[in-house]
Amino acid sequence: MQALRAALAGKPPRAAREPGAPRKPREGTKQETVLAMLRREEGATIAQICEATGWQGHTVRGFFAGLKKRQGIEVQVLERVRQVGPNKEGAKGSYSIYRVAG
Repeated sequence: MQALRAALAGKPPRAAREPGAPRKPREGTKQETVLAMLRREEGATIAQICEATGWQGHTVRGFFAGLKKRQGIEVQVLERVRQVGPNKEGAKGSYSIYRVAG
């Protein structure tokens, strides 16, 4: 046990964040990729995020909810595109474009 404590004592302390401050994702993660896509001026669709991360749609929507709940980042709908009518497959061709508020 003392060897472990000695090994850990040589490490510099981690930078502590202030209480209540939002967490920052590590670099190169899927979460960082999604946030970068949502911060673009044109926003991103769930299909684009799924393609970039390999996640499924329900995972992306859950990530959006987690952003609001844990980090206070609100995801807004920029535009809803409905492609219904003759020769269309109804809701399957419809999509929404999302963007981070602010």
